[in-house]
Amino acid sequence: MKNTKNYKILAIKWLAAFCLTLVWLAGGKGSFADPIEVATATSEYQVHLDHIEKSWHETPGKVSLISALADEALIAAEHAGYAVTDLEDLDNIKLHISHVATVVGADSSSNSYSVAVLYAAKMASEHPGPSRGFGVARAAMAIADHMSYARDSSDATDSVKLHSEHVITSANNIVEWSNRIIKMSDQVVAGASPIVMAYYAEEIVIRLQWILTGHDADGDGKVSWAEGEGGLAQINQHLSFVETES
Repeated sequence: MKNTKNYKILAIKWLAAFCLTLVWLAGGKGSFADPIEVATATSEYQVHLDHIEKSWHETPGKVSLISALADEALIAAEHAGYAVTDLEDLDNIKLHISHVATVVGADSSSNSYSVAVLYAAKMASEHPGPSRGFGVARAAMAIADHMSYARDSSDATDSVKLHSEHVITSANNIVEWSNRIIKMSDQVVAGASPIVMAYYAEEIVIRLQWILTGHDADGDGKVSWAEGEGGLAQINQHLSFVETES
């Protein structure tokens, strides 16, 4: 009986020690039994990259800003191509160049995002056409803005900081080319001389190609992200270089 009693006491002590151990482990003392905490919050810089690459609430269908830029640029290039199919058909040139102006939607006097939005709306009302309703210049400005926000985020990585400059420069190139396209479009739609209309229509085709693929401004046989060179292709390239969260 005495031994049985001792066993009971030992069992109670062992059970108490076991329970205390469980309490200690549950208190986060660093045991292997601790659950692994998985970070689920998206980083600050990634939010802005997602607006560029995944979705932005202001675009048609809430597509990404890069998709909006690509869609509008391709539409503009398509209609510029229609304009130069017959350089003696002035009515055809006017029609399709007015569509180009609507799709590009740039402001010829300011790089202000808000002004560009208003200008795009004005062009769309005056020359109803094929635009998705966002505009090349507006999309490019928004990409530059959101890449700046990503770069300036408190948790921005070295990769984000490096390639943000390349993306922003290329986006600003697109805005500048868009402004030039609008200036030439204004001349065409206003009814400049046939020679000038034909010349500007061809120049617009060229600049839309720059917007899509970039421009070898220094003639070195390569197109970089630099000022006057980088376009949509270079934006996509340097976005792919950014080390983002999976």
